Amino acid sequence: MKTRYSFGGDEHIFVEMDEEMSLDAFFKSLSMSNAVRAAKIDGVTEVCPANASFQVKFNPDVIAPDAMLSELKALEHTAETAEKRLNTRIIEVPVYYQDPWTHETLMRFRERHQDPSGTDLDYAARINGYETVADFITAHHSTPWFVSMVGFVSGLPFLYQLVDRSKQIQVPKYLRPRTDTPKQTVGYGGSFSCIYSVRGAGGYQMFGITPMPIYDPTQTVSYLRDFLVFFKPGDIVKWKPIDRAEYDAILADVEANRFEPRIREATFDLDAFNADMDGTNKRLMEALYGV
Repeated sequence: MKTRYSFGGDEHIFVEMDEEMSLDAFFKSLSMSNAVRAAKIDGVTEVCPANASFQVKFNPDVIAPDAMLSELKALEHTAETAEKRLNTRIIEVPVYYQDPWTHETLMRFRERHQDPSGTDLDYAARINGYETVADFITAHHSTPWFVSMVGFVSGLPFLYQLVDRSKQIQVPKYLRPRTDTPKQTVGYGGSFSCIYSVRGAGGYQMFGITPMPIYDPTQTVSYLRDFLVFFKPGDIVKWKPIDRAEYDAILADVEANRFEPRIREATFDLDAFNADMDGTNKRLMEALYGV
């Protein structure tokens, strides 16, 4: 697909690398948005990356919209020569699947769901062809996930499953959004998993909850003192299923500022992943767990 540019009022330009999310589109978007930052174009005030696109905010009193568009198009060649190797980090995120808090919430909103007779996990397992909810949960946590963007709500990561596209989990959002979602809910919509960073409205299916804070505007959580948002695009996540006792223990450690997420340095090579997905994922697990 040819890169598409569109204006958002007179202060924004939206740059879309592809109509659908793929890791190739992500790397092209990342490469071009980094080039925009490096170019230090007069008048640019913000560059906001997304899954397969990015948006530039600029001051039209400093640079006219058409001139800004020309500057961006001149950098488009960087997307075609995108760097496909990323030095990043892999992070273990504990998840209490089928927890009582998201269960209570989803039951309050069944009339907004495609299948009012069951739970979100019942529905997700069935439409993805899994015989049991346990099998579906295993599919959700057994492979790593790639953080393709952070935003929409402060600190909320969108995560893309590192498997062949034919094996990706797909679940539609609720028919009508909820007015409530517990903080740190692990959700799912389309082909993306996410973590709700704050309590609020939402439309993604709810699978569980993590005791690990990912957003702290007070910056009092031990591992969020340097920056209030935990995730950044390019991070890789491995979900770790936990039970209620483990959830309570981690939550106590968080509240006492004793909890530190398991984080290891890792390298992600897109060409190597496309050539051998299972082998790449095995190496990522070795980087995280040292086995």
